[in-house]
Amino acid sequence: MKSALKPNSPDVTRLFSNLELYENKLTHQPGSVLGSTALVAGTTIGAGILALPAVTLPSGVVPSTVLLIGIWLYALVSGLLIAEVALNTMRRVGRPSLGLLVMVERTLGSLGARIAGGAYLFLHYALLVAYVSQGGDILVSAVEKIWGIHYVFPTWIGTTAFTLLFGGILYLGREKFIEQLNSAFVAIVLTSFLGLLFLGVTHLNISSFVFQDWKALPPAISVMFVALFYHNVIPTIVSQLEGDAPKIRQSIVVGSAIPLVMFLAWNAVILGSISVETIQLSAGGKTFDPLQVLQSGSAGQWLGVLVSIFSEFAIVTSFIGFVYGLLDFFKDIFPSTPQGSSRRLPLYSLILLPPMSLSALNPNIFLVALDYAGTFSISVLGGILPALMSWKQRQEQEELHSTVKPLVPGGKVTLIVMIGVALFVLIGA
Repeated sequence: MKSALKPNSPDVTRLFSNLELYENKLTHQPGSVLGSTALVAGTTIGAGILALPAVTLPSGVVPSTVLLIGIWLYALVSGLLIAEVALNTMRRVGRPSLGLLVMVERTLGSLGARIAGGAYLFLHYALLVAYVSQGGDILVSAVEKIWGIHYVFPTWIGTTAFTLLFGGILYLGREKFIEQLNSAFVAIVLTSFLGLLFLGVTHLNISSFVFQDWKALPPAISVMFVALFYHNVIPTIVSQLEGDAPKIRQSIVVGSAIPLVMFLAWNAVILGSISVETIQLSAGGKTFDPLQVLQSGSAGQWLGVLVSIFSEFAIVTSFIGFVYGLLDFFKDIFPSTPQGSSRRLPLYSLILLPPMSLSALNPNIFLVALDYAGTFSISVLGGILPALMSWKQRQEQEELHSTVKPLVPGGKVTLIVMIGVALFVLIGA
């Protein structure tokens, strides 16, 4: 239950209050900045970080670092634009919990909503297939190692177990519990990641940092876009933080900066541990799995354990964020969906069964297409549409002489740059 709140003093910045009826008591359930930050970070830290070194290896550490920072800045501006549009839309309709589809439709009309809906839906299902497939493989491998067996369970066992386990937690758990659980998972990811860095630093090859091939950067752009995509949970964060703009900005900036630092460190350690000869071979078109360097390194068994823990929980945190994103999407399409636990079964089935089925039948069905689909979907969802929505809203606010300040400075110049970069990526894909 939500309660509208009109601020009466400069100290009150939220637009409404989150109220929840539980055991005949009406309580205020304000979202925390820490929880929202963890949701952004957890959504970003997924399979992308595991695939990142494979696409950055041909260019080297320095060029890929520069590109990664640039794409993070682009994604940050895009995320703040979506939050700005969400806040403005909430002010106009007087209703929180608005998904991306509703915002696009109210701002750009039905055609814009259809384009956004198609890109949004395809991207989410494609990534969920990848997460369920890889998460299931890691889960089965861990069980087989514990039991001392090898290659006993078929692929569908892992994908089904992963979906039922973590999908069931999301289905049965209350929102506050899921927020706390996700924060704990993010803490596990960070701890295991630090352990990986500590072990990885022990076999750095300094000469690998010297290698640079700036011309090899373009193929890495789409994977970086996918790796740094968290925009699907921004409407959820805006709702959780009760429309409090300073808290929303802080959550997005800090929540996206944490994965950036992790990506940069991970990329440097992996690429820095590989010989220049291997990098040059990868630049010649040969595929290379950078995780094999860690799994076969001198650190031995402990390194393998840390890789499994980090990979699994990184995927789980992203899985949570993308399931939430699809929940918001389908609630926009089916606004009368009952909220009771048993009555939400059709909605969760619609979200979880297709990825589970596709990944069980063919785990690699979307992996080849992810490069192109991610580029298209994220360029549209994270670049063109947010800029166009913000442009239109700001024009309307100017006509109404509104005093509401935008979350992103720079005026139309910033919006033109956002659209231009997105079109450049689409044309070059």
